[in-house]
Amino acid sequence: MTGIWLIIAFIVAIVAMILLISKLKVHPFFAIMLISLVLALLAGIPLTDIPGVIGSGFSGTFSSIGIVIILGAFIGTVLEKTGAALKLADMVIKVVGEKHPELAIGLMGWVVSIPVFCDSGFVILNPIRKALVKRTKVSSVTLTICLSCGLYIAHVFIPPTPGPIAAADKLFEAAFGANNVNLLLVIGIGVLCSIFPLIAGILYAKYIGKKIKSADEVTDNGEVVKTYEELKAEFGKLPNGFNAIAPLIIPILLMAASSIVTMVHWVGFFADLFKFLGTPIMALSVGTVFAIIQLLTAKKGKDLYNLTNETLKTVGPILFVTAAGGVLGKVIASSDMVNFITEHANVLQVLGIFFPFLLAAILKSAQGSSTVAITTTAGIVAPLLSVLGFTTPIQLALVVMAIGAGAMTVSHANDSYFWVVTNFGDMTPEQGYKTQTLMTLIIGIAAMIEIFIINLIVGLIH
Repeated sequence: MTGIWLIIAFIVAIVAMILLISKLKVHPFFAIMLISLVLALLAGIPLTDIPGVIGSGFSGTFSSIGIVIILGAFIGTVLEKTGAALKLADMVIKVVGEKHPELAIGLMGWVVSIPVFCDSGFVILNPIRKALVKRTKVSSVTLTICLSCGLYIAHVFIPPTPGPIAAADKLFEAAFGANNVNLLLVIGIGVLCSIFPLIAGILYAKYIGKKIKSADEVTDNGEVVKTYEELKAEFGKLPNGFNAIAPLIIPILLMAASSIVTMVHWVGFFADLFKFLGTPIMALSVGTVFAIIQLLTAKKGKDLYNLTNETLKTVGPILFVTAAGGVLGKVIASSDMVNFITEHANVLQVLGIFFPFLLAAILKSAQGSSTVAITTTAGIVAPLLSVLGFTTPIQLALVVMAIGAGAMTVSHANDSYFWVVTNFGDMTPEQGYKTQTLMTLIIGIAAMIEIFIINLIVGLIH
């Protein structure tokens, strides 16, 4: 099956998967794997190749974010057990005040995701989110979606995150030749274009938080879990600020340093060292060392084995469901769908600035990865820049933003970030569709509205 029928089959498959998970209560792992297999057969992938495609999609998740999830979850467990997460919540509240935790966690995610992938960022910041829930009594779902929103926006808009930096490089090279990318302009436009989606995301998070309750907000008996004061009293004296923040801030700084070294093309031993320590796996390994120091400082070193075991039990289901989502994405990538979309992109050219947005949104929804959607769309759009009328640096920067906005729209079961947010936010897949998926739709549209307005203003000026 190829062409438009494959697109229709994909849409039917996604609907069927949602029904299996939400209505028939089939475990997400089996639902996604079943749909992936059926879609592979319908897409005409040779029977002898299907096992390899499934294995590659499954293992790809473990090689990319599997260890990151384990280490990040371990750090979070230590911060919770030693009271460090509560100390971090106190520090955040002192800075922004108790009345604006949604804005605080959203902006925190936005800043962290500039150098750090959103998956890793969510895992790193989740302990602070959970502590803020206890500290402020704001809905857990609200803070989960605010954090996810902030992380996602910077992830697709602002270099040195790989997606937007690759798109900017490709578009500027097509227009002005190699090594002529204006990253400072792209970063500035990215910051500007973050305003509408941040506002929209936070407003939606506040709304949906009143409608949906996650598992960590109530006990099995429906009673409210322990209050912040009760939790704080259990620890007595909380850790000092540096011990509390070191396991989180040091990995972030290492990843930021690596991104900067890459962006400025620094070479040499120390550049290689920063790149090595700045990979998510190594950065979080360093953070894990500081977490163990925190555990020893709190005189709970004897709990290390049990906490490690507890962490592995917790992240196991997350890893396997996320890996299943990777299988679905790999099946789509191995089919003829992306080629078909690419070949017929000319149909969308009349849409102007909405063309890169819609193309990226189609690719994002189809195969799951925002980075793949951004880089693929940039490759398609680059030869068409003059046809579309985008020739000035600021117009090219806006095209990068339009691609990024599309690459947010939407996050669902074939996106690893969907499962990270859903599982670490203690939500069911059905709740994930109502929160994470709808939020990404809303912020993608909000971002595109802002980009359209800025593009109109730029057009009037020129």
